Amino acid sequence: MKTIAVIGGGITGLSAAYTLQKEIEKGDLAVRVILLESNRQLGGKICTAHDDSFTMETGADSIVTRKKHIFDVIEELKLKEKVVYNETGTSFIHTDGELKQIPEDAMFGIPMSIESLAQTTLVSAEGKVAALKDLYTPNESFTKQDSLGDFLEAFLGAEFVEKQIAPVISGVYSGDIHELTLASTMPYLLDYKNEYGSLIRGLDAHRNELKGPKEGKKFLSFEGGMAELIDAYERELTDVTICKNTAVTKIVHGPQEGTYTVSVSDGEDISVDQIILAAPHKAVQQMLQHEELNRDFEQLRSSSIISIYLGYDVPDERLPANGTGFITSGSSDLICNACTWTSRKWKHTSKKSQLLVRLFYKSVNPAYEQMKDMTQEELLQVAAEDVRKSLGMSESAVTHNVRVWHEEMPNYHRKHHELVTSLEEKMSAHYPGVMLAGCSYYGVGIPDCIANGEKTASKVIEQL
Repeated sequence: MKTIAVIGGGITGLSAAYTLQKEIEKGDLAVRVILLESNRQLGGKICTAHDDSFTMETGADSIVTRKKHIFDVIEELKLKEKVVYNETGTSFIHTDGELKQIPEDAMFGIPMSIESLAQTTLVSAEGKVAALKDLYTPNESFTKQDSLGDFLEAFLGAEFVEKQIAPVISGVYSGDIHELTLASTMPYLLDYKNEYGSLIRGLDAHRNELKGPKEGKKFLSFEGGMAELIDAYERELTDVTICKNTAVTKIVHGPQEGTYTVSVSDGEDISVDQIILAAPHKAVQQMLQHEELNRDFEQLRSSSIISIYLGYDVPDERLPANGTGFITSGSSDLICNACTWTSRKWKHTSKKSQLLVRLFYKSVNPAYEQMKDMTQEELLQVAAEDVRKSLGMSESAVTHNVRVWHEEMPNYHRKHHELVTSLEEKMSAHYPGVMLAGCSYYGVGIPDCIANGEKTASKVIEQL
């Protein structure tokens, strides 16, 4: 009997294990699957906390709906009846001491119509005129391996990108917009530019698919929080041996050709035939300890983020009308990078409609180096001051949740695609039958991770 080890019990590893289980059953294969997770619970960056009437996501808080495949997964995992969608509302940018609305008819701050471009209050008249060159300036040199920031500035102008687009995209991808590539973020923007001659026209032509299956419903979660997705996978993995609190310390070639020995922190070595490495790249680097691979692993980048929830015993009607949160710009006097008005955006997170907000502090933030060494009490004071300045809240929070994700968020810089390709080639040469998977390499969104887990599992089955 063959043995396949899936290392990492985050969403990619769970998706891979579930796909392996289905394919093994379908083909009536003599194969067993072992899932190894170093933490005491599965889920990776998906983790839901409950406190009285509040539901708080300490990691990923939702799934984007425009990735249609996610609905097939939800149906298969019997979660359809538990799906909840975000409330529609206005997003703001906090700049120059006040909240200014991001035009609703925009994608990541990029206008989807001339009206959207004209009506924004975030950009000067001169900046708007400069952005019109998108309509008549063709792309003659940019490829998907080029800088996303350089690409957008070339056609929409520096001011429009700096004041409206960069804060939004940096908020999503946790990185400098000029260090991110089109390929690793939004490759379709280049396709739209080339096909329609204009980003604005291209986004307009594809607005239905970009906005999701329901008007305004761009994101989804579950009644009991995102952990319901993890729990559903775990329930379905009836033929997979799941080992929690089991950290993999080393992977070496086994005594028989084509096999591997997996050493774990607390237990006997495991002999396996194939491996899916769905753990963060730094952990994988430590497991393999291969000098040639290290040169590539060490060039992959990770960023950090501090997530702070504050819940108040006041109605969320205190929030600006129809608002769901804000991002800060370079001219903001707040320390946070962004703030989601969670109880307004996600009704299921506050059973009594009390105010629940979530603040984000990222490693691109000049204050992060000092904040990462603060006590929890000090972090809560910083967050409370940001809430006071932005919303005028003087009340004390009745509940909170603080989570520091230090160097755990993948950051796709310009060389990322090249490095991943190099790693794939070297893994094939030095570790045949061992495959890389997950957000360290192939996409940070939950639908991307699920699809990557499925794809990687299918490749493994093909090799058997």
